[in-house]
Amino acid sequence: MGQLKRSRLRAGDLFALGFHGLRARPMRAVLSSLGIAIGIAAMIAVIGISTSSQALVKEKLAVLGTNLLTVSAGTDVMGQDVELPADAVAKIRRIPGVQHVGSLGTLEGVNVYRNAEIEPSRTGGLIVSAAGDDLLAATGAKLLHGSWFNEATRKLPATVLGRTAAERLGIQQAGSMVWLGGQQFTVVGILDSSPLAPELDSTALVGEPVARKLLDYKGTPTLVFERSAEDRVAQVRELLPPTINPQAPTEVKVSRPSDALAAKNTVDQAFTGLLVGVGSIALLVGGIGVANTMVISVLERRSEIGLRRALGATRRHIRLQFLFEAMLLSALGGLAGTLLGWLVTAIAARSNGWAVAIPPAVLFAGILVTIAVGAIAGVLPAVRASHTAPTAALASA
Repeated sequence: MGQLKRSRLRAGDLFALGFHGLRARPMRAVLSSLGIAIGIAAMIAVIGISTSSQALVKEKLAVLGTNLLTVSAGTDVMGQDVELPADAVAKIRRIPGVQHVGSLGTLEGVNVYRNAEIEPSRTGGLIVSAAGDDLLAATGAKLLHGSWFNEATRKLPATVLGRTAAERLGIQQAGSMVWLGGQQFTVVGILDSSPLAPELDSTALVGEPVARKLLDYKGTPTLVFERSAEDRVAQVRELLPPTINPQAPTEVKVSRPSDALAAKNTVDQAFTGLLVGVGSIALLVGGIGVANTMVISVLERRSEIGLRRALGATRRHIRLQFLFEAMLLSALGGLAGTLLGWLVTAIAARSNGWAVAIPPAVLFAGILVTIAVGAIAGVLPAVRASHTAPTAALASA
């Protein structure tokens, strides 16, 4: 007699058996997959929203640059506030690698109102500052309406408003008049918001010549913005304090606004990690649900398993059948969860004006993770099913 061939379970048969098990109890399959779907949807949505937000930050930094430094006065050894030297801007311009230097000089006791009839105490939190010649180029700020100061308007009663200042004053376009420092000033421009120079948003800017002439400006800058070549930023940052105040360099504070955006990005990443952990717990709960469903399925289908064993199915075939069924159940939940997570990310991104930026690897990884969870969850039920005796088919007889 010839040797008997070993029984084989073809891939097509394995798929058919797996889908048959799910179709036999569709509601149970849906409810079991739902836990997996919710877990993976939460993880993908959190990662997707985070990466979309980070993409916006990187885009802003690419446009605005990371080579902007801000200089302000610190405190002396007694803890008293000090002022920057009046010639700070001129000194900074002499540092090699410096490209643009602009300054702001806050005018104490000078306020801006929509008109002369407004009560003096209702300042709206707005400040008035004298703007250095190169402030626009140094900060990278853009104009929404009108124009920046020129040689004529910097000497005349003219102002450029930050975006918030314009909104609070009810100014929508250049050409309007405001009451500034006790007299009429013409609005020649309105700035857009600048993430790297938020101080400009709530400020009414005037030219330094007219500030000296009409608003008692002493020429001492409050804040200086400096841009240098990208490869010289670190070197310039070290040179700024001793250049501005050689006698007391510790009284000069230098910061890099882009670092604040990077720090915010780091905080967002930490928070994202926390939420991904929460999503992982939901995914674990979903995996337990799949395992529970498969255990119940094995108990309910003992006669079916026994019949297949009696017809020649080996224990390996039974293990593969139920393991594949668990993986298929999880994969369907993972696919639904991935689509749901992408949809939530798209809605959140569009509502905030971001571009949807989910790495494709995250979507594929989401499905692969759910298949792995299904495989782990299906091991015990598959082993239990494989130990079902062929005589179990007689139970339904």
